[in-house]
Amino acid sequence: MKQPYIPKILVVDDEQSIRAMLEIYLEREGYAVSCACDGEDALARCGRGFFDVIITDIKMPRMDGITLLQRVREFSPETIFIMITAFGSFETARESMHEDAYDYITKPFYVEDIKNKIEAALLKRADLAKDRQANMLSAEKVQEHFYGMIGESQQMKKVFDLIGRAASARSNVLITGESGTGKELVARAIHTQSNRSDKPLIIINCGGIPETLLESELFGYKKGAFTGAIKEKIGFLEAAHGGTLFLDEIGELPLSLQVKLLRMVQEKTFTPVGGTEEIKVDVRIISATNKNLSSKVAEGTFREDLFYRLNVIIIALPPLRERREDIPLLARHFLDKAAIQTEKNVNEISAFALDCLMQYDFPGNIRELENIIERGVALSTTSIMLPDSLDVAPCSRAAPAMNSPAHGDVSIPEGGILLDPILEKYERAYVEEALKQSRGSIKGAAQLLGITLRSMRYRIQKLALDENLLKKDY
Repeated sequence: MKQPYIPKILVVDDEQSIRAMLEIYLEREGYAVSCACDGEDALARCGRGFFDVIITDIKMPRMDGITLLQRVREFSPETIFIMITAFGSFETARESMHEDAYDYITKPFYVEDIKNKIEAALLKRADLAKDRQANMLSAEKVQEHFYGMIGESQQMKKVFDLIGRAASARSNVLITGESGTGKELVARAIHTQSNRSDKPLIIINCGGIPETLLESELFGYKKGAFTGAIKEKIGFLEAAHGGTLFLDEIGELPLSLQVKLLRMVQEKTFTPVGGTEEIKVDVRIISATNKNLSSKVAEGTFREDLFYRLNVIIIALPPLRERREDIPLLARHFLDKAAIQTEKNVNEISAFALDCLMQYDFPGNIRELENIIERGVALSTTSIMLPDSLDVAPCSRAAPAMNSPAHGDVSIPEGGILLDPILEKYERAYVEEALKQSRGSIKGAAQLLGITLRSMRYRIQKLALDENLLKKDY
């Protein structure tokens, strides 16, 4: 049985009595409650996990509630804020509403009022999530107009344009690209846009059928051609007459069959296994490979004459790591798809989770991204996908050595330590160095650190860096 989702609430107040009172009351009401003593403590907690609602005092030492709201909004815009203000401080209350707080309550207050405001806020948030999901679906339908392919990058726009031009031609097409980049989708798009769209599109994986069966599957056979051939069977070529034959993994085609395929491409005729009469066909060939066919030609494992017959028009698909700007769009598409399939209320990807995806190199490309999102939805315990739900290996980019103490040298005094300032020290050092190396370019610094532009801007504001480090035109 699917467990009900428990909303997570963060209470932020410099008065310990208020924190304790709200924590006890809200936990009795069934919420998962955490507490922070000021804005900086709260910001650190938000960096480690998502909160549905933050109830915060406005006036606090080190960082006030409005500044906390502004900081959290940069990486978690879906979090709801309810502000606590002193009686009569309507000016600060109005300021908090201007900064997009959901509601405010004045001291002294009844805990029941807080409960009612939380319930109303969560209901409103659920409605907004449905609206965002509907808008997302609408936007994705626009993106998916190109036959199931999603992308706004310049590389994919060029691919879409080339597909359209290839579809209107009659020449054979060779699609190249790593596994998982969507070569079959490209083949389907070309066929669907061509004047052969009302005829069959036959797909055969040259690497997925044993060599002993591939010839008879491709060319068909006559009755009695071999043991077990008790009746005549037409092959994929004849079945594709008038339409398109898509030969996936063409580089795996045995040399013996390359000769027969070359003759069919040249003469538009072939002879079934065990047959004597030639059969004439009108078939357009679209091939795909994740191998370097030029190298296979040089090695003598792929016929040069067939290679030049097949790659009249070549469409090269970029790997996902070379079009990272498409990752958020693809991730949201797969998130919605997986949420529908699993019937789970997961409708957002947190900024930190998206940051992890943006830094990953995806050796399995789009297919791997879909699998990661599907698994993440299945494991997610919140309505927002968090990094701990993602099965993403460390980024292939090497991490620089840090002058940090070895594990055996670490000691914690009896009174404890403050970990966040220590981590901030290293973060500040790397962010400042990246800005220096990029001559103040935020985008360049983000690329050096392997993070998104959004994440870089958040860190600059969080660390309150010297503006002299930044370009004035950013």
